[in-house]
Amino acid sequence: MKTILCRFLLFFCSVLWSTSLNAQGPKVLVVTAHPDDETSFSVSLFKITHELKGIVDMAVMTDGGGGFADSQLGAMYYGLNLTDSLTARDHLPLIRKQEILDAAKIMGIRNIHFMEQPDDWYTTDPTPYISGKNWNIPLIESRLDKILQDRSYDFVLTMLPHEGQHGHHKTAVLMALRAVKRMKSPNKPIILAGSPATLGAKPLEFVELKGFPETKIKPNVPYFTLNRAFRFKENDKLSYKIVADWVISAYKSQGAIQENAIHKTDLEVYRYFDINNSDGVNKAEKLFNDLAKSGFAAP
Repeated sequence: MKTILCRFLLFFCSVLWSTSLNAQGPKVLVVTAHPDDETSFSVSLFKITHELKGIVDMAVMTDGGGGFADSQLGAMYYGLNLTDSLTARDHLPLIRKQEILDAAKIMGIRNIHFMEQPDDWYTTDPTPYISGKNWNIPLIESRLDKILQDRSYDFVLTMLPHEGQHGHHKTAVLMALRAVKRMKSPNKPIILAGSPATLGAKPLEFVELKGFPETKIKPNVPYFTLNRAFRFKENDKLSYKIVADWVISAYKSQGAIQENAIHKTDLEVYRYFDINNSDGVNKAEKLFNDLAKSGFAAP
């Protein structure tokens, strides 16, 4: 048994090593609060791994146990009373881990780091979490520091921490920003805030989250945009929104994302945080130009 296990580990390590050697594109870490938050960036992640031959890892803050409000259909699918909070908190952490692993396979994600913090309740206030009252902040800081130190990422992607965001989302962004800021390496990753948008809609106005100056967006840097919605192939039958639908379909327990803005998203819009050096703007611009030209290129 020990010999078989050793052979398996050697094979697994050789696959990872081969994957790293073959990677030609950017290395990206996505930092989110819950399993399914990455659906905001799903097409960018798919294109980075499948078309640019890059590497994407994720760090997910919570266990997802609080995501039961819209689980009516998921309850039938899983045969569990997931709309009951006690049942959900017993079963959802494992269910949502499996869901994000299924979604990650579609997007080509290499690794997911689960921080296992409590997904307690909905609030827009990040204070109970960033203060360390409800989350183990030293543990998250230690793990993020090691991940960033060991992996040499080119980019870190977060959600946009606007005022109406969940407190967990805001805290995940703050943890990512502070981790990048703490890095001693001269080659820090560029950290960007992503948000969904629809064609023709004015992008959400955002300068910084009040009380948290590290969330400031660098002035006079344009948005970087990936268009999910342009049509291609004969009779314009296809778009990259199909990939986004593949990803959200993995989340059977989370009914709302099948219907809400994630499904309707036409554009992934990225903003450049002020903690980045100005000389990284060209690197970010190149990433999104490469994404636009890769695969089925937009006209």
